[in-house]
Amino acid sequence: MTDTHLHHSHHEEHMSSSATLTDIVIGMSDGLTVPFALAAGISGAVEGTGLIIVAGLAEIAAGSIAMGLGGYLAGKTEVDHYNSELKREYEEVEKVPNIEKQEVKDFFSSLGLSEDVQEKAVEEVTKDKKKWVDLMMKYELGLDKPDPKRARTSAFNISISYIVGGLIPLSPYFFFKNSIEALKISAVITLIALFIFGYFKSKVTGVNAVAGAFRVMTIGAIAAGCAFGIARLIQA
Repeated sequence: MTDTHLHHSHHEEHMSSSATLTDIVIGMSDGLTVPFALAAGISGAVEGTGLIIVAGLAEIAAGSIAMGLGGYLAGKTEVDHYNSELKREYEEVEKVPNIEKQEVKDFFSSLGLSEDVQEKAVEEVTKDKKKWVDLMMKYELGLDKPDPKRARTSAFNISISYIVGGLIPLSPYFFFKNSIEALKISAVITLIALFIFGYFKSKVTGVNAVAGAFRVMTIGAIAAGCAFGIARLIQA
């Protein structure tokens, strides 16, 4: 009993950590890149940093809200989808129990159990309607019950990550009056941050860490370079 409980707790903690990490990756990736590109673009058009700071802060605020709402809606959709499928499974268990029992038997058959064991397992599982439906949800539909607080937590995690990421490329503009000088410092610290972020993101996702880090850093550099170049062309 104790071992099972500990294993379950560990599994839930792992799933929660994974979801939080996913939120941070989503928020940080855009938070580092978009404000960096925006600041670089405006730096190519103006000399002072006042406008860049105002525009950058406005973008970070708008971006964090938009990204947070996106995370909230995604979390709500996941919960709503699960509840819809759960309701449907309960209805099918009530209306067509024989078909549902056969699906349970097919599942146990796929595990390589003998005919006798399959029959006993089906009989045991279908005694409890909740366990029966939970089994169908997990193994027939591949759905795990989502955390009802997931939507709010995801929105918060993504928004904060976006803000933190966005303040990194914008921070030099608070200390330099010349936009080009600020951009140079911003480029250095942001590219370093993108490399570090890309490295750990790649480690988590299981791809080559160094290659992933360079890829993330290159995307940020290209976005900022294009924005800066376009601003210079328009100004010319």
